[in-house]
Amino acid sequence: MGWFKKKADPISERARALNDEIAALEAQIKNLDSKLEQDKPEGPRLRSTALPHGAAAHAPPPPPAPTEPREPIFEDVDQNRLKNRAEPASTPEHYNDLGVRKYDLAALVRRIKNNFRGPSTANPKLVNYLAAGSIQGLRPMRYEKRVARNRFLFVFIILFLVLVGILAMFVRRH
Repeated sequence: MGWFKKKADPISERARALNDEIAALEAQIKNLDSKLEQDKPEGPRLRSTALPHGAAAHAPPPPPAPTEPREPIFEDVDQNRLKNRAEPASTPEHYNDLGVRKYDLAALVRRIKNNFRGPSTANPKLVNYLAAGSIQGLRPMRYEKRVARNRFLFVFIILFLVLVGILAMFVRRH
């Protein structure tokens, strides 16, 4: 059934292949850069349309003078994605006239549910892709859940039958 086999992770294999390609491209860039440095001519090559074949009329213009440092440019960041959308834990409606917190059964149930629920995902689109099986090489999450459920039921039935057998042996002896 393949319970003890470690499944190959296609995402990590693809990441490894992409890292190898990146390393090869960086090496190629370094080679081309060094070749360009070696082929660089001694002086600047200027060409003018007013003067015949490379005769320069004057020296190149001096570099521009340094200007004042500019103000930094800030990007707008979507704050809604960074902050939780949870409502505040306590509001004035949660307290009575004497300043004592009221008993809120709905909030208690919500807190207990949140303990059993995992944290919200940072990338819900990726979760949808994984659940739908849209990434090549990965099985849909519903298939994985079905396989895990069937394994659990199989082990549960085996353990139940072993327990019933042990109880039957004790009952016969007494």
